[in-house]
Amino acid sequence: MGGEKRKIILTGYRATGKSTVGMLLADKLGWEFIDTDQEIEKREGCSIARMVTGRGWDFFRDLEKELLLELVPAKNIVIAAGGGAILHQDAWARLMATGLVVRLTADPETICQRLADDSRTEGQRPSLTGSDIFNEVKSVLTEREPLYRQGSNIEISSTIPPVEIAENILKIFRQPGTSEPLNL
Repeated sequence: MGGEKRKIILTGYRATGKSTVGMLLADKLGWEFIDTDQEIEKREGCSIARMVTGRGWDFFRDLEKELLLELVPAKNIVIAAGGGAILHQDAWARLMATGLVVRLTADPETICQRLADDSRTEGQRPSLTGSDIFNEVKSVLTEREPLYRQGSNIEISSTIPPVEIAENILKIFRQPGTSEPLNL
C-alpha cells in the first residue's frame, strides 16, 4: 500500500487519539499533519462549539465535507479526521481511494473518561445529541459503527500507547499490497 497511496487518514470517534497518533506518524514520515477540526476552527476563527451554537451542525458539516474533498489530491500528509467526517460518504470514498484509512477504537467508558479528563472538551466538542455523555457516546458509536467499519482499511484499539499505534500503522503502510481490512 505504501507505493501507490501517499497519505494516511485516521478516523474514529472523539477522544480515540487521532490527533496524537497523527502527529507521531507525520513526524516519523516527515509529512504534513492536518487535524480537520483544528483546520476548520483556524479558517473560521472560532471553536466548533461556537460555530455549532451560532450556525448549526449543518454549517459545520458542510465545511468539513469541503475540506475532505480539498484533501483528496493531497500527498505526503497524515490526516486526523473529525469523528463525524465518516458521515460524508461520497467525499469519504474519494479520500479512502487515495490513502490508508486507519480507524482508532476505544470502548464508551474509555472515551467518556478521556473526554472528562480533557479540559478542552466543553469548548471544542459540543454535544451531538443533547443527552448525557455516556448515552451520547454509546448512541453515536452504535449509529456510526457500520460506516467506520466500511470506511477503514485497518482497525486498531487505542488502548495501547500512541507510539505503539503509530509503529503498527507504519509497518502496515509500508507493506506492499495491503488492502484487506485488518483488526489489530
